[in-house]
Amino acid sequence: MPDYRLVSLIIACAIFMEQLDATVLATALPAMAHDFGATAPAMSIAMTSYLLALAIGIPASGAMADRYGARRVFSASIVVFIAGSVLCSLANSLPMMVGARLLQGAGGSMMAPLGRLILLRVVERRNLVSAMSWTLVPAFLGPLLGPPLGGLLVTYWNWHWIFYINIPIGLMGFVLVRRFIPYIEAADHPTPFDLRGFVLCGLCLGCGLFGLEMVSQHDGLGTACSLMGVSLAAALGYVWHARRHPAPLLDLSLMKIDSFRLSVMGGSVMRVTQGAQPFLLPLLFQLGFGYSAAHAGRLVLATALGALLMRLLTPWLLRRVGYRRGLIGNGMLASAGYAVCAFFRPGWPDGLMFALLVCCGAFMSFQFAAYNTVAYEAVPTRRMSNASSLYTTLQQLMLSVGVCVGALVLKLAISFGDDPSPQLGDFSVAFIVVTLVSLSSTWWHLKFTHDVGAELSGHRAKAAA
Repeated sequence: MPDYRLVSLIIACAIFMEQLDATVLATALPAMAHDFGATAPAMSIAMTSYLLALAIGIPASGAMADRYGARRVFSASIVVFIAGSVLCSLANSLPMMVGARLLQGAGGSMMAPLGRLILLRVVERRNLVSAMSWTLVPAFLGPLLGPPLGGLLVTYWNWHWIFYINIPIGLMGFVLVRRFIPYIEAADHPTPFDLRGFVLCGLCLGCGLFGLEMVSQHDGLGTACSLMGVSLAAALGYVWHARRHPAPLLDLSLMKIDSFRLSVMGGSVMRVTQGAQPFLLPLLFQLGFGYSAAHAGRLVLATALGALLMRLLTPWLLRRVGYRRGLIGNGMLASAGYAVCAFFRPGWPDGLMFALLVCCGAFMSFQFAAYNTVAYEAVPTRRMSNASSLYTTLQQLMLSVGVCVGALVLKLAISFGDDPSPQLGDFSVAFIVVTLVSLSSTWWHLKFTHDVGAELSGHRAKAAA
């Protein structure tokens, strides 16, 4: 049996690649748009296609592991991810980039859930907490290093290097997985895969997201309406299917649990802002301020740094204020933090903007840490796997929707002006709109009971009269 630290770090390297690619592209969008002959806002589809593939693939990961074995599927996912990265580096048009990103996301969608599954099956229980900690640190570094790394590569080399760096890391990860992670048998009697549910979910998510992208195109309204119609029909079809299937791909009956439902609904609304932020901020600094990609990447790094610092304080804060008050108050602060970005101007000192973005990242980190724990408070142990699949899928989906909404509002703001390129005022409008979307989550936060999550946080709030 290999050392659990080695297994954890091998898995963490794969998750690091997946997390890195979710954010590293943001600072490269203007350079890629120039090479593809497209506008920078139109490049949002290069980000959403990757996140969409993650959302679609995550629910299928458990069934794939049961049928073919966790190690085999995990190593295959690395190969698919490398192939997608190679195609991304060779892309010479936006449609080719979107196709390559979909393939890359399909590989990445298996890495995180299967990595956790391998740890649960390979590592002894007494070492499990330590193993998870070893895995989380490198995985968290992906989003932290993505924007500045992307900025450096674009400024001093070219955007193709963003994808080249995945190739040696992926090949090394594949060899290490095959060498050090023991073979894990497939299940003797795996649950039949819900193929019909998978197809309906894919149609709903894919058509809905690409339809939202097409809304802002000058001649794409008809196509957008058609895609939205297919998405709605697939959604209704899946709801009908899930009520009758004994083991649906996504168990929608979990939404009957109050704490889970409220966490999903409130978190989904706030993730629209969280998804829009890494798309809008690098464009603001590069197109609005005229900063280099490296300069923009250093500023965007502040949000990830704030999130890292808040990780240390979150348990203490939840003990002090409890989940309900924390979600309500901090949710308003997190939304207000991004409203401040609407007023950023080139004359502002970098240090001030960096400090404000650190606060933005800290507030959002607390909010999602609270959502991610209180959501499972009342979920029975036997349904934890289903709850995790549904929650993670919706989480990835709403990040994609956030990018779409940010791009859509930015394009609409540009269309009302005289200049075809985005101006500072256009970015201000986009930040204010996504801020208002975040604030609407307060309605869901108020529906939490006063003692929700008391056992998890250690906070004992008095019941309201």
